[in-house]
Parts: sequence; C-alpha cells; structure tokens
Amino acid sequence: MTIESTPQQYRRNLIREMTYELIPMKSVEKAMLDLAPGSTVSVTCSPVKGIDATMQLTEEIRRLGHHPVPHIAARLVESHQHTKLIAKWLQAEGLTTLYLIGGDASKPVGPYDEAFTFLRDLLDEDPGLSTVGVGSYPDGHALIDSATLKNVLHKKQALLAEAGVAGYTSTQMCFDPSTIRTWLEAERADGLTLPVMLGIPGVINQTKLLSMGVRLGIGASLRYLRKNRSSVSRMLAPGGYDPNQLLTPMENDLERLGITGLHCFTFNQVENTRIWAEATVEDLS
Repeated sequence: MTIESTPQQYRRNLIREMTYELIPMKSVEKAMLDLAPGSTVSVTCSPVKGIDATMQLTEEIRRLGHHPVPHIAARLVESHQHTKLIAKWLQAEGLTTLYLIGGDASKPVGPYDEAFTFLRDLLDEDPGLSTVGVGSYPDGHALIDSATLKNVLHKKQALLAEAGVAGYTSTQMCFDPSTIRTWLEAERADGLTLPVMLGIPGVINQTKLLSMGVRLGIGASLRYLRKNRSSVSRMLAPGGYDPNQLLTPMENDLERLGITGLHCFTFNQVENTRIWAEATVEDLS
C-alpha cells in the first residue's frame, strides 16, 4: 500500500533530509561540528583551494560519520592522468556520488574547459560511481546563454543514461518561485527527466557572509551573489532570509516537478541553518 504525502509533509521531508554545502576553509572546522549526525554534505571545489583540498575535506567528513559528496571542477583538472587519479581516489574511498561542475577558474589548468568532456573521460575510467550530479541555472548564467545551458544539461543526462549511472541536477540559487517553476516546467516539457536538487540559501549571518566573500571571492554561489543585486538585497535584508520564503510558495509544486532534494548553501554557517531546519520540521509535523 502506498501512503501519499501531503505537500506540507513533502516539504518537511525535503528539509529533514537536505544536503549541507561546506567550503574548504578555516571556518569549516566548526561547521562540521554543527552538523547533525549522519548528514549528507556537499564539499565545494574552488580555484583558490583546488581539488586536493576538496579531497582532504571529503575524507575528514567521512571519518566523522557523514556522507560526503565531493565537487570536482573540470577546469581545475590538470591532465588526463589527473582524471585517472581522481577515478582511483573515488574507488579507493568507496565514494559512489559525485557532483560535477565546470568551475570558476578564469582559464582551465588542463584539457577541460567545461564539465561534459571531463564527465565522459571520468566515466571511461570506471570510477565506481552510482550517481552523478550536474549543475543547472533557473535564473540563467552570467557568461553562458540559455540555449547552451539547456543543450549541455540534456547532453549530460544522455551521457549518464548511456553509462547506466543515475543522475540529478542541482540548481544554483534563485529566489523567485515563479522563475524556478517556469524554468523547470519548460525543461520537463523538453525531456529533462533528472531529479532536481533545489539550491537554497541557509540562514546566514550577514556580516559573516560579506567577510567570507571578501576573503574568498570564489565559488558559484558567491559569484552569483556578486553578479545579482536582487539576490544580495534579499540575503542582506533586515531580519535576514528565511528559506521558507522560497519553499512555502513552491510547496504544491515540489513533488509535481520532480524536486527530490534540497541543496543548502550554508557558507559554513551550519548552526543557524540546522536550528532553522529542526524547528521547521517540528512545526510541519
């Protein structure tokens, strides 16, 4: 017998099981301590810290009993030999889920200037992956036109299907429910079948967010904030930003549109976000 959930219960379950994104930098030590036991943790990859830092933090998070999902930025992969080493590392660590991005490096350090060709080469190395996540952009991309974004997303979907690897797409932050709804309805109509992890901001201390941006100036999330004034104004509005401001208006659409998870951009401020998540789950119960 199948027990159907209400839209409110579906939202509650997404919040309860959401993925916390962490950034390899000094503040991550406290962030890891603030995670709930057995959390799913997405580990970013940046031009400043590089792939090695992502690998090291992934291993540490796993030792603490969590479930890490490392990001690999294709533009930071140095060579085809580096691809082989990454595949061997994934196998050795028993990591079965990977999130793949093109990356923010202004110039590729090796043969890959985008994610698709790296994904193809990585899968050829039999890295032992069962699931691969790829990026998507409901609100567009500052440097890539919408037609190219759509084409590449569907190419990745086809490549994963051909390889027999499950996939999902994780969205960059967008604060407008109608924009997300319109984008995803159009993608579904055009044949996108990948499950969607909806990217949402956590509960952020505004001063810490700004100081982190000044120190780092990296990452798709921070880059997005710099290039989109409306997002900055919402994140930095008096009283801060409550993720339910996005999730509640979308409540009736989450399951219908195949949104199966939440990817929370914490900017290493896990404590406040965890408190919000636990309180919201309790309220919705």
